[in-house]
Amino acid sequence: MDFAFLSSTMVTLIKAVPTTLILFSLSILSGALLALVITAMRVSGNWFLTGFAKAYIFVFRGSPLLIQMFLVFYGLGQFGVIRYSFLWPFLREPMVCAVLSLALCTAGYSAEIFRGGIRAVSTKEIEAARSVGMSGFLLVRRIIAPIAFRHALPAYSTEIVLMMKSTALASLVTVWEVTGVAQRLISQTYRTMEVFLCAALIYLVLNFIILQAMSLLEYSLSRHRRPYAAPLRA
Repeated sequence: MDFAFLSSTMVTLIKAVPTTLILFSLSILSGALLALVITAMRVSGNWFLTGFAKAYIFVFRGSPLLIQMFLVFYGLGQFGVIRYSFLWPFLREPMVCAVLSLALCTAGYSAEIFRGGIRAVSTKEIEAARSVGMSGFLLVRRIIAPIAFRHALPAYSTEIVLMMKSTALASLVTVWEVTGVAQRLISQTYRTMEVFLCAALIYLVLNFIILQAMSLLEYSLSRHRRPYAAPLRA
């Protein structure tokens, strides 16, 4: 095995990691915000909002992410109302299209994860909060949201890892993140095994960091579930 080539390939791919992290961070952040809106619509009780949320979740969970990305990247420019609007200078950029498609997709999955977390909140806890005068936004902020987030965190951490791996599809719309740079190296060197091995190692390290961070977050939010050790008396 050519270790000199592996080291040079690794250095080249690491230079593309910031692009991958920017793509991942923007997609997760915007997708989470959109998922909160979809979740609120889903549990609102209004038939129109609930129906819209169900349709959104069905479409973006039921169709492949690759097709969604192609439709955003190649399809939006087909509409004159978009091509001649103030949005076009942004939507014609590959990075913006990649972030938009990833965010729309993860919002559909995350909305169902958040809804499951809300449904896991015990009605007794809600009734107890109402008995002491909590209602409306205060009830959501102090009782429902923290408990629902703790319940949803394990499944949501899986969705975050999947989104990190899904950023590799952005290379197909000319975003030069880790996978895109790897494919360009392969076209120049014809050494598929070594290049993809380096790329896989980078993704493994990134996902390991993400999983450790999510585990620490889950641990910090579950202090009340850890066994209490009474202090020893002299």
